[in-house]
Amino acid sequence: MSDKVGVIGLGSFGTTIARLLSHNSDVIAFSRRPEVVELINTTHKHKSVDLSDRIEATLDISRIGNECELIFTIIPSGHFREMMCQLNPYINPGHIIIHGTKGLDLAGYDDQDLANVEISRKNVNTISEVILQESNVVRIGCMSGPNLAREILDGQPAATVLASEFDEVITKGRKALSSHSFSVFGSHDLKGAELAGAYKNIIALASGILGGLNLGKNIQSLLITKGLGEMIRFGAHMGASKEAFLGIAGIGDLIATATSENSRNYKCGMRIAKGETLKDIIATSEVIEGVRTLRIAQQLAKHYNLQIPITEMIYKIVYEGFDIQSAINFLMRFPYDKDVDFL
Repeated sequence: MSDKVGVIGLGSFGTTIARLLSHNSDVIAFSRRPEVVELINTTHKHKSVDLSDRIEATLDISRIGNECELIFTIIPSGHFREMMCQLNPYINPGHIIIHGTKGLDLAGYDDQDLANVEISRKNVNTISEVILQESNVVRIGCMSGPNLAREILDGQPAATVLASEFDEVITKGRKALSSHSFSVFGSHDLKGAELAGAYKNIIALASGILGGLNLGKNIQSLLITKGLGEMIRFGAHMGASKEAFLGIAGIGDLIATATSENSRNYKCGMRIAKGETLKDIIATSEVIEGVRTLRIAQQLAKHYNLQIPITEMIYKIVYEGFDIQSAINFLMRFPYDKDVDFL
C-alpha cells in the first residue's frame, strides 16, 4: 500500500479536503461523476479553484482501498451507507477512515417514511456507527468544526477538530491535514463531535430565516444561544457528553454555520424566509444536511418527549408551511425557566 491518501467525494468540502491533503501527500480522489474526474485530471481545476497536480481523480473506488491506508470520506449522510457497501470489499482492519459528514443515518426506513412512523435511537446512527456496521475497519475518526469550504478554498485561516477513540487516528489525521493556515485539534469524544456537527445545521436553518427577514443580531444571538442548549439536550439522549458541544466542534461550528452565507444551511433558511419552496431550494443547491437532520431529530424528539422548541418550530415552518412570524412569537414567549439550563 502506498503513502497516498484517499478522498471519497468531490463536492465542495471533499474538494477542500483533497486540496488540504495535497500540501503534505499525494491524493487519490474518487467521484462517481466522469466529468469531474476528467476536469480534475486534465485541467487541475474544480469548484473554481486551482488544484495541485498531486491530486489524481478516479472513477474506480477500489483504488482508494487498495492504494491508501488513510481514507477521508466526504459523502452526504443519505448516501453514506451505500458508499460504505461499495468500498467494503477493498478495505480491512489496517485502514483508517476519517469522515467529514455532518448528518445522521436512518436505518430501516426511507426519509419519505419519517412523517408516518415512530423512530427511536435504534433507528438512528452516527456516521461512525455506519462505518462499524458496514466494514471491519475499527480505526475511525470524524472531522468537525467551523469548516466553511469556500473560506478554506480561498486560503483563509481555519481549524478543525479531529475526534477519535484512537490516538493514532488523531496523529495521522493531523499530520495529513495540517498546514500554515489550517490547524487540527484532537478530541476523544467521537460521538459528541459527530452529533454537534449534525445538529448545528438545524439551528443554522433557523438563523438563516432570521437573517432573511433582516431581524438583526440581537434575536440571532438569542437563537444561537438557546439553540446550543437544544443541541446539548439532544446529544445527551444520543449518549454524548456536554463538553463536546462547548468546544470548536460545537459552539465554534455553530457560530460559523449559523451566521455565514457561505453556509448552505444558513442560505437555505434565508431563501425560505424570502418565500422560496424547499423543493426549489434543494434542486438548486448542493446537499443541505440540516433539512434531513431536522426530520430525524424532530421524530426522535417526539419518541423521547424531548423539549426542543426551536427544532419543533423550524420543522413546522419547513415541512408544514407554518407561519414564520407565528413561530417567532411562540419562541419569544416560550417559558424558559433559566438562562443556562444545560450544565
